Amino acid sequence: MSSSPITLSAEQQALFDAIETTREHIFVTGRAGTGKSTLLNHLSWNTSKQIVICAPTGVAALNVGGQTIHSLFRLPIGVIADRKIEQNADVRKLLNTIETLVIDEVSMVNADLLDAIDRALRQARQRPLEAFGGVQVVLFGDPYQLAPVPGDADERAYFADQYRSMWFFDAKVWDEADLRIFELNTIHRQHEEEFKAMLNAVRHGSVTAEIAGRLNETGARPAPASGAITLATRNDTVNAINARALAGLPGRVLTAKAEITGEFGGRAFPADDALQLKVGARVMFLRNDADQRWVNGSVGTVTAISSTVFVEVDGEEHQVQPAIWEKFKYSYSPATKELKRDIVAEFQQFPLRLAWAVTIHKSQGKTYDRAIVDLGQRSFAPGQTYVALSRIAALEGLFLTRPLRPSDIIVDRDVRRFMEKAQAIPAIRA
Repeated sequence: MSSSPITLSAEQQALFDAIETTREHIFVTGRAGTGKSTLLNHLSWNTSKQIVICAPTGVAALNVGGQTIHSLFRLPIGVIADRKIEQNADVRKLLNTIETLVIDEVSMVNADLLDAIDRALRQARQRPLEAFGGVQVVLFGDPYQLAPVPGDADERAYFADQYRSMWFFDAKVWDEADLRIFELNTIHRQHEEEFKAMLNAVRHGSVTAEIAGRLNETGARPAPASGAITLATRNDTVNAINARALAGLPGRVLTAKAEITGEFGGRAFPADDALQLKVGARVMFLRNDADQRWVNGSVGTVTAISSTVFVEVDGEEHQVQPAIWEKFKYSYSPATKELKRDIVAEFQQFPLRLAWAVTIHKSQGKTYDRAIVDLGQRSFAPGQTYVALSRIAALEGLFLTRPLRPSDIIVDRDVRRFMEKAQAIPAIRA
């Protein structure tokens, strides 16, 4: 995470102040490209509170310089239900020190897990009657983009029996926590009003024949031979496109092996552990550059490979050094009576991945000038089409491998119910 100074918009600043100057529970949401990540980054560097940041997956935690929920709270994987939550002295001390708990990508957190976080905090802090044990909880995410991953048949049956839905907003603690919902409204990614309105219609599932016609007409142009990334629903499609394009380049493949120190655990690496490149390869950056020469999602072409890699982005050649992703773990320091954030593992690799294609899921948070959207046989997840289309900065940059169909626009019923209710709750409009 970069600590470079960020200028917040007025609505982001108002929201930062609400988090910083109150102890209220807050849910920060907003359409794609409204700057949720920018605000979270600013909060993590500028808060005066004892803050802990966590996320549901390893990659999401790495991206925000936090820890996964399961490792932070020492929770078992799978449904926790009313199982006893084991806590040793270290975990209890740590959870007693937190003033503000930030959960990023909260839309992927299921109701059972949010209730388990609540129970763990009440138990550790010995405040059984207070939601989240008195800790301020700040949630970031957009339910229109990412859904919780359904478990096996038994887990799904458990949710059907115990909860209105799997979603975090149907957790039992939600009714007690008196959570304020703020929606960031200013879109920083797209600037054309027409395209913003179309994306909003896709987000809410209110696409008219006229909007669909306009998207399909624009998307039906022949895709450019170079310079546009393909966003596809399936991993195998992406891997095949990248492998074919790399093989089609002259010269030999050079492989950069990642250096991994400490216990990285799992296979959730933030970049390829064996990155295969050739001169001429199209690549995407996976990190913002401290010197602002590129951002997470910038696409360029490899021009030379030596001990480092040279990449041309927008007509300028840059020397790219390996980046280090740090895996953090929070702990309590009895000496200072404060939270410590220690580095427990490091992953070092060039912050690049092949970029003729990427999955829609992995395009989360990225911005592209031009993209070919490949929904395959069908779009199969709520929000998938919205995520894909909303990565693109302008309508002119959209290319479709096939026309959009009504069945591609899937909005989860529970999300619609919750967000409509959320709109009715008067939040101080930032």
